[in-house]
Amino acid sequence: QVQLVESGGGLVQPGGSLRLSCAASVSIFSFNIMAWYRQAPGKQRELVASIARSGLTNYASSVKDRFTISRDNAENTVYLQLNGLKPEDTAVYYCNAQNFQLRASSWGQGTQVTVSS
Repeated sequence: QVQLVESGGGLVQPGGSLRLSCAASVSIFSFNIMAWYRQAPGKQRELVASIARSGLTNYASSVKDRFTISRDNAENTVYLQLNGLKPEDTAVYYCNAQNFQLRASSWGQGTQVTVSS
């Protein structure tokens, strides 16, 4: 059973920054893709950013140039750096890991990000 543990959320003022972490219980090389999603109240969960095993990254247009996804293979951790935060970034942020061969998708418990003055 893969475990993903997110941390780093909190309350921040508009324009501020946060760094989210997602620690995996297994080697992150076992996943084809690791990603961050978010879900705001009353809205559907949406993809924020992803990083493939190759290192290729992908971002939602709403966060491009503000957020950066990265990974530390030795620590089995994926990060999401959030800069220039806006109130509309307020949501629960979830880590996701996908293994295509096993057709498996794992989720973390989520971490709350609130952007407010």
